[in-house]
Amino acid sequence: MRPQLALLGVSDKRGLVEFASGLVGQGVRLVATGGTERVLVRAGLAVTPLTELTGMAEMLDGRVKTLHPAIHSGILARREDPAHMATLAERGFFPIDMVVVNLYPFAEAAASGAGLEEVVEAIDIGGPTLLRAAAKNWRSVAAVSSPDQYSRVLAELAGGDLGPGLLADLATQVFRMTAAYDALIAEHLSVELGEDRAAAPARLVIAGNLRSRLRYGENPHQRGALYTCGPMPQGLAGADQLQGGELSYTNWLDADAAWRLVSRLRGPAAVVVKHTNPCGAAVASTQSAAFERAYSCDPRSAYGGIVGLNQDLDEETAAAISKHFLELVVAPEVTEEAAARLAGRAKLRVLRVGDPLRRRTDPEARSIDGGLLVQDRDPGDDDQSQFRVVSRRQPTPEEWVELNLAWLLVGGVKSNAIVLCRQGMAVGIGAGQMSRVEAIQLAIARAGERAAGSCLASDAFFPMADNLELAASSGIRAAIHPGGSIRDQEVVEVADREGMALVATGMRHFRH
Repeated sequence: MRPQLALLGVSDKRGLVEFASGLVGQGVRLVATGGTERVLVRAGLAVTPLTELTGMAEMLDGRVKTLHPAIHSGILARREDPAHMATLAERGFFPIDMVVVNLYPFAEAAASGAGLEEVVEAIDIGGPTLLRAAAKNWRSVAAVSSPDQYSRVLAELAGGDLGPGLLADLATQVFRMTAAYDALIAEHLSVELGEDRAAAPARLVIAGNLRSRLRYGENPHQRGALYTCGPMPQGLAGADQLQGGELSYTNWLDADAAWRLVSRLRGPAAVVVKHTNPCGAAVASTQSAAFERAYSCDPRSAYGGIVGLNQDLDEETAAAISKHFLELVVAPEVTEEAAARLAGRAKLRVLRVGDPLRRRTDPEARSIDGGLLVQDRDPGDDDQSQFRVVSRRQPTPEEWVELNLAWLLVGGVKSNAIVLCRQGMAVGIGAGQMSRVEAIQLAIARAGERAAGSCLASDAFFPMADNLELAASSGIRAAIHPGGSIRDQEVVEVADREGMALVATGMRHFRH
């Protein structure tokens, strides 16, 4: 296809003049909407105003300018159909062979915090309609929807006609782009207009923008990519990478596990993650001390791990991190001194995310064969005033501190999950076991002598009394679990017999 007439109307003016000049150089005639026309005229290009084709001025403060038969007939007419072409000629309409449009920046308006009326005005109507019409008639019309496509279009045009491969690709990109645009609008308006967030919508729309193609997925034979969601890149997916090599699919998963967990903790805190499970976690008076204590929980597992910090990565913490082989560090911010210190570890990846206290409210989705499972996020911030002491012995103030920390941490461990805490740090973690008793055994084995005097958290209830018997035999002095088992009373009896304190939260925190 060799275009003769191109319609241009863009919000994003990047590369516009150069692209339009290239089209003119290939003999393409230009028609443009108001703002685009003014830019091109100032650049000295010959441009026909859109109003000459429609015979109608823009209406309703610009809400209506391209919604006209002269425009859409020219785009949608099937060139191989004599009746279509005869109709154009009878009406004095012209075939439009290329549509160069990008959409009003709704995402920027939504992210700016602007009021509802202003955001609504940023919903583009004519742009998506033009592009979708061009994409529908892709064999005869080039649908150019992004400045990133300009060079490819000009290069192919310089070599002759625009080929079917390029035209089909441009059309496919249009439908992906307009679908994502509408999904973003639907999500934003559902919040602004008070949609019932407790009810699952009849249609789920998810939009993502490609951030990077990964070398591969979990394994070399699987493709992988990272997409950001929402009006603007945010959270871990929008993090700035300050140094290190490309992140792999599993790096991103581990970084997410570390960031989610450490963001729950208050005061200087650090976690070390391997294979999406924490192998160490601690709070302390300084960020560097928190890291050192987290690493000491299970140094063997921490080798080559992912570190999550909930406060700025400073030089002292960077110096401590530099002593160990680690894959990645994720933190809210990184000081200049810390960045300089870590620069010598060129392979260490460093991510700067931003505020760890920002609470995410968007749902989580996981794919299954043929569909998606969607759920609310687990914030992990239970009301501790609702916890009930079910044993005769009350936890001491010191035990309460350890129990609360262990309870926060266990929600970040794959189930079945057990966490032992002592003196502000995890000393033993049992993750992903099919049996809860085996999860306790694993946590105790990793804690060693540190198990005695520690406090235990279980992400779900103790199904049998032997769980607590095993804990008591290792010197664990207090435990916290959701409760709710038909054998709860048997578990309480073990706690009372062994002199343990036992707390029931009434809330489960599986991470499956």
